[in-house]
Amino acid sequence: MTHFDLAIIGTGSGNSLVTPDFDGKRVAVIEEGLFGGTCLNVGCIPTKMFVYAADVADHVRDSARYGIDATLDGVRWPDIRDRVFGRIDPIAEGGKDYRVNGPNTTAHLGHATFTGPLSLEVDVDGTKQEVTADQIVVAAGGHANVPEVVQASGVPFHTSDTIMRIDELPASMVIVGGGFISAEFAHVFSALGVDVRIVTRGPALLRAEDAEISQRFTEIAQKQWEVHLSATVETVKGDDAGVTLSLADGTTVEGDILLVATGRTPNTQHLGVEKAGIVTHSDGRIKVDEFGRTTAAGVWSLGDISSPYQLKHVANHEARTVAHNLVHPDNLRANDHRFVPAAVFTHPQVASVGLTEQQARDAGHDVTTKTQAFGDVAYGWAMEDTTGVCKLVADRTTGALLGAHIMGPQASTVIQPAIQALSFGLGVREMARGQYWIHPALAEVLENALLGLDVPGQD
Repeated sequence: MTHFDLAIIGTGSGNSLVTPDFDGKRVAVIEEGLFGGTCLNVGCIPTKMFVYAADVADHVRDSARYGIDATLDGVRWPDIRDRVFGRIDPIAEGGKDYRVNGPNTTAHLGHATFTGPLSLEVDVDGTKQEVTADQIVVAAGGHANVPEVVQASGVPFHTSDTIMRIDELPASMVIVGGGFISAEFAHVFSALGVDVRIVTRGPALLRAEDAEISQRFTEIAQKQWEVHLSATVETVKGDDAGVTLSLADGTTVEGDILLVATGRTPNTQHLGVEKAGIVTHSDGRIKVDEFGRTTAAGVWSLGDISSPYQLKHVANHEARTVAHNLVHPDNLRANDHRFVPAAVFTHPQVASVGLTEQQARDAGHDVTTKTQAFGDVAYGWAMEDTTGVCKLVADRTTGALLGAHIMGPQASTVIQPAIQALSFGLGVREMARGQYWIHPALAEVLENALLGLDVPGQD
């Protein structure tokens, strides 16, 4: 048995917990997979590198309406894939090497299971290693969720963990799921020439977004891809040559390859958390308080395994909070989850922060909204945009901004001033008229939406 000052399970955002405060102390870093976690290896970073290539392909196809004659002569999938992982894989390996051979840490490359309070058993290729620590942080992330109808079928399928490393592009792809993973990969593969068919049990795509944005995006998606809404998959059949999904309404959906994009599940199932006295939510997430403490003394948690937000910027925020709290027990900091932004890098992009219109009404606000079209501002004219919108939600009585929901080119960037306004309590009137807005930049769509809200003092 080896005792440490700190043991960390997971090397995503948990890897940043080894701060200078632990210089001269003993730290165990436990990882059974790739170093760097979901974001680096199968999430945010590689997907957005693929998205950028897809955006370039779309720009080429769309160039004629700007008076530019161009053709997309071909897509070299192996080159696209290798550009992505040629950069990412060395980073993951470098992170592993630093924890294995670098100062101040001992790396345990295997699966950790709690055996009791502040004690772990790590299985490294069948060899059991006992680890105890004064404090433990659980940052083990999550894994792709696969519906039972797919698992039981025996049909080959991919998830976001594997689809980006396929050897060649299929002619067609069936995607099960209607959330952000589905929407992003539908954009990537359709832009690169794949015939995409989406099957989702919901009545619209991106249902976590404001209802108006979700409906607008669904209508656009139906023009880009074959979309089956309110669909229940009854059977899945096929082999390496192709798959067929039979839906409850009698429809069949066929494709060369199946991608399951039905969300991700926290990695708590095989951690033995109950032996440590760690309580979980009904969805498997570890319960933590505002400081990141679990129900077990000395055990902390952060990121996808405990957070309601499966977002890298949230995991990084929580890591900073826990890193401070580990060494300042008498001066704890709380996580700030008041205004968590998110973006979907699909086509068109979607970004949001704060309350949806319905959430604002349910909370009892005197709601005013404004939906501003990208095509009504000068840069929107330059892009000939016909689908982009910026929707703002505010309190009519107080003039407080409550939420921002943007769909269109660079939505993930355009929304940032709204995130700042919410975070620092800047009202609609002050935000709209208290600063310059660069003309004719795309951010004017946000400015005009602010000016269109019915709040006190507006002119």
